[in-house]
Amino acid sequence: MDARQEKLLRRTFLDYQSTAEFMNNPLIVSRAEGLYYWDTDGKRYFDGISGIYSTLLGHRHPRIAEAMRAQWDKLAFAPPMHGTADVTLDFVERLGSVTPDDLNYVKAFSGGSESMEAAIKFTRQYFKQSGHPNKYKFISRYQAYHGATMGAMAASGTGERKTPFEPAPPGFLKVFPPTHYRDRFGDWDEANRFAAQQFEDVIISEDPATVAGIILEPVSNTGGVITPTDEYFQIIRDTCDRHNVVLIYDEIITGFGRTGAMFAAHTFGVTPDIICGSKGLSSGAIPLGALMAREGMGEHFYEPGENFAHGHTYAGHPLACAVGIAVVDEIVERGLDTHAREMGDYLAAKLEGLKSLGVVREVRGKGLLRGVELVKDTSSLKPFPELGRALKKTALQNGVILRVDPSWFAVVPALIIDKPQVDELFDLVEKSLKDALDQI
Repeated sequence: MDARQEKLLRRTFLDYQSTAEFMNNPLIVSRAEGLYYWDTDGKRYFDGISGIYSTLLGHRHPRIAEAMRAQWDKLAFAPPMHGTADVTLDFVERLGSVTPDDLNYVKAFSGGSESMEAAIKFTRQYFKQSGHPNKYKFISRYQAYHGATMGAMAASGTGERKTPFEPAPPGFLKVFPPTHYRDRFGDWDEANRFAAQQFEDVIISEDPATVAGIILEPVSNTGGVITPTDEYFQIIRDTCDRHNVVLIYDEIITGFGRTGAMFAAHTFGVTPDIICGSKGLSSGAIPLGALMAREGMGEHFYEPGENFAHGHTYAGHPLACAVGIAVVDEIVERGLDTHAREMGDYLAAKLEGLKSLGVVREVRGKGLLRGVELVKDTSSLKPFPELGRALKKTALQNGVILRVDPSWFAVVPALIIDKPQVDELFDLVEKSLKDALDQI
């Protein structure tokens, strides 16, 4: 980092990290290709988390570049207050063709937070227009993260990330994820049943006539890649059906092949009423997100004089929609969701080998979304944040980018990874973890 870059860093801020601490060990990347980054000094890094779970097809995928160029030559922006673009309608059709069941009412946005914010507002307005005006509350989970805008943040259960901006908007309630109860029950299935039942308990206690929705990440990243059972989702689905509550999946991370199927809704076999997607939908090439709702919900906004009272300047952006179509086409045509399941199983088996170090409690996840929980020893099972903090540094020293939080870490490579590259990635992870152990 030169003096000019250091000066400019003082004029901006980095996501969720101290600028002063970053300057002690800065990472400034200058180019990327496939599964790798290079920094300004020419050092190569294995991208072990797909940018931030975004670059599903790797960096600089040629199909994405071609889709963007072709659309640029035709139309780069459409007038959102007067109409839409033909490619935006093509995007609605393509995305609706791969969603589960009838979730083919689609609106494109600029990212995950926008999509989640829209889902909250869409659900509240839907109930007002369908004869249930008192339904406005949402139940989500502690340790979950749903976005940085105010509504999405209020639905999040990430504690210290929210505190600087509180008080949050009213109407957002929380229950605990199944990991919170795992040591209180004899097995994981029972812990999941108990955790799932909490949603109905809260709905009844709050008055079902006031509860609009349940918001879930199928696999919760910020909680440590928490991976519930299939039954957990079915219990919640049945609860929603009994009490006329909308089930919303935050698939901003898990969507588009990441868990070994096009959506985690497919992976777990339980369909929500709304899916929010982003990140991998553009493979990180351009801001893009989407709300996908049941067609019957969308019909409540169709009558003359009615509309969804929500919009963004760049929602349904033609260049972004062209990229989104190209990404979905590539996943479908190459079977990358199936490939992610196969490579994910191979990666998980290798990560299980880290248990021999005596500091790994559990390897969790689905497909190419895997998390490793760190403990001081496998008897007490106490968290080991010191190890995580050391791992974050040794990983960068060894040329691999991981998500470390700090009592767990995630390994989430692009869907294009093959077995030799999984081996390379694992070797870097193993070396970095051993180096971290040596340091502390």
